[in-house]
Amino acid sequence: MSLSIAFTAPAVAENPAELNDLEIAHVAYSADNIDIKYAHLALALSDNPEVRKFAQTMIRDHEAVNKAALDLLGKLGAQAQDNFLSQTLNKNSEKIITDLAALRGVEFDRAYAANELAYHKAVNELVEHSFIPNIENEEVKALFKQGLEIFKVHEGHAEMMVKKLK
Repeated sequence: MSLSIAFTAPAVAENPAELNDLEIAHVAYSADNIDIKYAHLALALSDNPEVRKFAQTMIRDHEAVNKAALDLLGKLGAQAQDNFLSQTLNKNSEKIITDLAALRGVEFDRAYAANELAYHKAVNELVEHSFIPNIENEEVKALFKQGLEIFKVHEGHAEMMVKKLK
């Protein structure tokens, strides 16, 4: 079974690079919450200590980044804005969660690890090349740069986990 994340734009010409800061913030917040859901599923279904430790790290780090983002939005008196990309991420995650939830044992662990690697690669690419260059507020940009550093480490851990579970 192949699990993947889709960042494909709908037929309408909607471009992630054209989102405003508040829309970008919503995409990031949504992406973090999705990864937290994946991690909770891993904690519920996996007996593998490495997978469980990784999932706990995902929950801790993504919750911390979301808290920092909400704190910054509060400081700026702003609210994140839902948009086509955050909606697409949430919709796609529902199928991935359903597919992952049907698996057990090493089959689940492998699929979870592969999904985490693909997810972090896709989100990191989006953040680094579409979001950070286009964020206007310097505090928001700094938060995204800090988050990207953390999530690149996650990508590396996911890659190691995929290799170990082959």
